[in-house]
Amino acid sequence: MMSEFVATRPAIAQHGKRLEYFTIAWNSLEGLAGVVAGLVAGSISLVGFGLDSFIEVTSGATLLWRMSVDADVKRRERNERLSLRIVGVCFVALAAYIVYEAVSGLIARKAPEHSIPGIVLACVSLIVMPILSRAKKRLASELGSLAMKADARQTDFCVYLSVILLAGLVLNATLGWWWADPIAALIMAPIVAKEGLDGVKGQACCTPVTQADGPN
Repeated sequence: MMSEFVATRPAIAQHGKRLEYFTIAWNSLEGLAGVVAGLVAGSISLVGFGLDSFIEVTSGATLLWRMSVDADVKRRERNERLSLRIVGVCFVALAAYIVYEAVSGLIARKAPEHSIPGIVLACVSLIVMPILSRAKKRLASELGSLAMKADARQTDFCVYLSVILLAGLVLNATLGWWWADPIAALIMAPIVAKEGLDGVKGQACCTPVTQADGPN
């Protein structure tokens, strides 16, 4: 049983690399589409969603980095800790940006334009992200990686943001509730900030990963 685990671990790690390559490619496209559509429509929540996708690219890149040293326990633990902190700082910065822009928009009563591309983007994300999250959770269990579990949680987090974004865009497009967009952005902010602070504090960190990961 143990020999089977040892024999298959490199293949599992390789599958993890493929997942992260897909994460980087998908979120790069999603981020670019979100930011461009958000700037065109003047949507704070849509721009914030796009920037979050770029943070997911950072997360995917750091997990890819972690997978590259999977056989080295010490380097693996160090990479996981550093990865979580890097992504955590990015999330805190994003939360601060979202709050600033949303409050400024409410004070100025700046109404965003309707964004059909944004609505489509949120709907597609609601299809792709849950599938990717399930694949990452399964891999994290097989590999025994707490960092991969954290990355899967960030993918879940992207799903939550998609729901909030979609609600704000639809309310603005159908009922003309201009304030729905900045309010949706403000709802995003504490979720983003909590994820970031957890990463900076290392609460999702992988201290017991040596035991969890099993033999190399």
